[in-house]
Amino acid sequence: MATATKRILLAHGGGGQLTDELVADLIRPDLDNPVLAALDDSCILPTGIGRVAFTTDSYVVQPLEFPGGDIGRLAVSGTVNDLAVSGATPLGLSLALIIEEGLEESTLKRIIASVAATCHEAGVNIVTGDTKVVARGQADGLYINTSGVGIISPDRQLGYDRVAPGDTVIISGSIADHGLAVMLQREQGESIKSALHSDVAPLNSLIDAVFQAAGDGVAFMRDPTRGGLAGVASDLAENSGLHLTLDESCIPVRPETLYAAEMLGLDPLDVANEGKVVIVVRPDKADRVIKALHGHTLGSRAAIIGELTGERDGLCELITDVGGRRIVQKPYGEELPRIC
Repeated sequence: MATATKRILLAHGGGGQLTDELVADLIRPDLDNPVLAALDDSCILPTGIGRVAFTTDSYVVQPLEFPGGDIGRLAVSGTVNDLAVSGATPLGLSLALIIEEGLEESTLKRIIASVAATCHEAGVNIVTGDTKVVARGQADGLYINTSGVGIISPDRQLGYDRVAPGDTVIISGSIADHGLAVMLQREQGESIKSALHSDVAPLNSLIDAVFQAAGDGVAFMRDPTRGGLAGVASDLAENSGLHLTLDESCIPVRPETLYAAEMLGLDPLDVANEGKVVIVVRPDKADRVIKALHGHTLGSRAAIIGELTGERDGLCELITDVGGRRIVQKPYGEELPRIC
């Protein structure tokens, strides 16, 4: 009997377990090298002048414009944030556009203006780029790829290997706003009015404030994009080899976000964010970090949400609002496609 041909699924792009399998089975074997093997948000390149961070990402969000943002703001913020959570100060970004024939010029003009405004907000420039146009039906309006380069200060050392028992886990604000805002806009359009807005924003100034407050007491950072907080938390436990306990009652979720998640049958822990960062710090620096976050516009709802302990089982456990316990796992596939 003939073997069925294996094909790529939409769920392979969701940032969950299927994405991990795709990278491990089809991409990494032929390309593997010590720098790539870390699989961090940015690779760290050793040079004679210090460590250079380099990252790239592609954006296919639909709709192109949504409450709180658009594909241009998303592209700049996402790349700046991938550099920032690696401890890097962004130096410059590339911008590559794949435009579908028929896209309204006014739409493109708004998105490019948003790119410029977000770059100004982040204190970074687009320094190179490329533009291609494809025939109708060969794209979905507009796709964007951005890459970024940054320099890492010698006093910023982050990684799973720096995480230790007793460390405190902090989230910089409310979760799940971006994914649910995009999903509601896509599914309901103008037929439903909601207070829900994407959290998309460049976080480099917020992250600078964290380093100023805690210095080498910061052990790890990651922005919980695809796969949400659940994805980052499960990766943190697995890759550090420690036990991570999260307290659901401490995780900030806006009422309108929680309502939308319940309406769509989604767990906010699994939903993407584009303006939040998960931070692991030494316990004696946690209060300083919270104070610094609360003093920044983008960190007003920051909270301590968990702790790493010495049980070396690599599991993430959630204490629920009602006092129960459950294991948190990275989402398997893609519950919310094309939200970034």
